[in-house]
Amino acid sequence: MRGRAEGEAGIGPGHAALTRSLRQRIQGERLRPGDLLFQGESGGILAGSVIHRVWRGARRVVLLPYVFESPAGRRVYDNRHTRLAKWLNDGIPSARVAEWAGNSVAVLLATYVRGVDGRLSDLKRRLEAAGDLPEGPGVG
Repeated sequence: MRGRAEGEAGIGPGHAALTRSLRQRIQGERLRPGDLLFQGESGGILAGSVIHRVWRGARRVVLLPYVFESPAGRRVYDNRHTRLAKWLNDGIPSARVAEWAGNSVAVLLATYVRGVDGRLSDLKRRLEAAGDLPEGPGVG
């Protein structure tokens, strides 16, 4: 549950177009809090095998074959890792990303520290502009 109480929802940013689409679907279906957007055959939660099958089919349709065959997004949960790493790489403060993820900063950084890259030149530029970049061997 990532440190949240039973029934407590996590709040994080969502893509605006997808959020609008989901809200329209919820309104169109006249769903109320606690209702399921997608239901299984008996009206309960969808079986994991159904979710996996639909996810695999969707990936096959929208991804290039080499991406489909890669581990990227193989499981629905992989998208969480991709999104969190992207936010960190985009420079969103780790405290904010951890809050959105429902993790502590320590857990977030222990999990994603190796995936944060691509910002070194920007960080060096900012440090140099501030006059705080040390000179000497090993800086680079």
